[in-house]
Amino acid sequence: MIVDITISDLGVISQATLPLGPGLTVVTGETGAGKTMVVTALGLLLGARADAARVRSGSQSSWVEGRFSLERSPGVRARAEELGAAIDDHELVLSREVQSEGRSRALVGGRSAPVSALSELAEELVVIHGQSDQIRLKSEAAQRDALDRFAGDELRTVLTRYQEAFARYKELAHRLEVLTTQADERRREAEELRISLTDIEAVSPEPGEDDSLKDSITKLSNTEELRAGIALAAQALASDESAMDSLDATALLDSALRALERVASFDSSLESVRSQLADASYQVQEVSHALAGYAAGLESGTGLSLEESHDRLAAITGLMRKFGPTLEDVLSYAERGSARLLELDQDETTVDALASEVAESLQSTQALASQLSALRQSAAVLLGEAVTQELSALAMPTATFHVSVESSPELAAHGSDHISLLLSAHPGSAPLPLGKGASGGELSRVMLALEVVIAGNDPVPTFVFDEVDAGVGGASALEIGRRLDRLAQNAQVIVVTHLAQVAAYANNHLLVVKDTDGQVTTSSVAVLEGDERVRELARMLGGMEDSHTALSHAKELLEKTHSVSRR
Repeated sequence: MIVDITISDLGVISQATLPLGPGLTVVTGETGAGKTMVVTALGLLLGARADAARVRSGSQSSWVEGRFSLERSPGVRARAEELGAAIDDHELVLSREVQSEGRSRALVGGRSAPVSALSELAEELVVIHGQSDQIRLKSEAAQRDALDRFAGDELRTVLTRYQEAFARYKELAHRLEVLTTQADERRREAEELRISLTDIEAVSPEPGEDDSLKDSITKLSNTEELRAGIALAAQALASDESAMDSLDATALLDSALRALERVASFDSSLESVRSQLADASYQVQEVSHALAGYAAGLESGTGLSLEESHDRLAAITGLMRKFGPTLEDVLSYAERGSARLLELDQDETTVDALASEVAESLQSTQALASQLSALRQSAAVLLGEAVTQELSALAMPTATFHVSVESSPELAAHGSDHISLLLSAHPGSAPLPLGKGASGGELSRVMLALEVVIAGNDPVPTFVFDEVDAGVGGASALEIGRRLDRLAQNAQVIVVTHLAQVAAYANNHLLVVKDTDGQVTTSSVAVLEGDERVRELARMLGGMEDSHTALSHAKELLEKTHSVSRR
């Protein structure tokens, strides 16, 4: 329930506070006074799109603040607390600022929040009906929504399960479609990968092999130079023992070592020199052995030949040009390609399994759609009967209301049903869709009758009606007022109206007062009681608020509606 709304610099309203409270509140005023701004302000609090043109001329921004009682809205309270809102004594304050340059911000319980959060909270707080909703009521979506709200919790539970199943089915079906429609492309990709991997596998390069092959080719290309150099080095270190005049490094070192050993005993400091010379002799022998081993390896010809090395390097270079530029890139491509090929090869099995899963998902979704259809069919009969009774009380005694539910094989997010609200204005006339067979006044009454009937199954704390009584007068207006009063027995009802017959039923009457100095128009809001309210009703009845006849008529209307309301 809305406790009150404060409006600043919105349209013609400079500053106004609307005390609302329980029951039926009516908002009246002369044409152009700014009654619609009240509904506009409420719409802003509930997440409606901001319009900078609504900012009062000369002001930098409009500001709207509303206090909501959450005693009947535990879900809203929980969501508001998730947003970090402060809630004092079951009351939540929603605020919205619209700046003249078009920017907008929202506050939920004093904390900044996205405007979408206001819309989310609004779904459980308020239902707003205006003349534009008469047009919306002609749409299939709005008609389906009305039937589903009337059907109550059981249908909402099944609808939630259906929507989850439908979303799952659509996801699986999309995946299957992607796999099947791209089957040829994926086959081509797999074949290209097989050819590429076969080429790489035929060579089977090892990491760093291109560099080692280049080194090997350099070595093999210079074998004779290597052999001659090694032979000279070996001869210098250790010549053939048969040579009588051998002066190789080994013999010279041995001779020097023997000479030093003969005199080392005369001076102990020579021992370290002798030790170093012995080490040098040993190292020369080791190098000599290493050169001999290297020379033996050159002679044995182990490993790839020069021609074979050139051929293998050419093969690896070809792979690098195709999949490189480096050998590491080739090996990485092979690893990724193998994993991708395995995935593609599994597609055939995946398609079969997925097709089976899609079929099962479709079957369960269709079963839930059938449950929805059955619940809607049952609710449609009851809704048609209940609204027909309400229309009879709203001065449409010969009208009958019908709800058509037609199922189709095609599934959608809402099920498989097409809902049509039909109205037969006279006995014997064929029921016609609301968009074709109902006038503006009849649509107003149909909309009100629907809300009165639905309220029992889908309770909302607050209903707002913006001149839904347009085009209605006389006895019909009284019946609309009576139905609004009845709706207000279980919910808060706020009505912007130009009909005294409707306003007379209110327990809270707000008047939007327009004042102008000839250049600037300003509106404010006043609470009417006693004689002031009688004068406003007289003005609404005949435009002559000081006329004795009009005042008498207004008093009589108040007495009549209050006696009916008390009953």
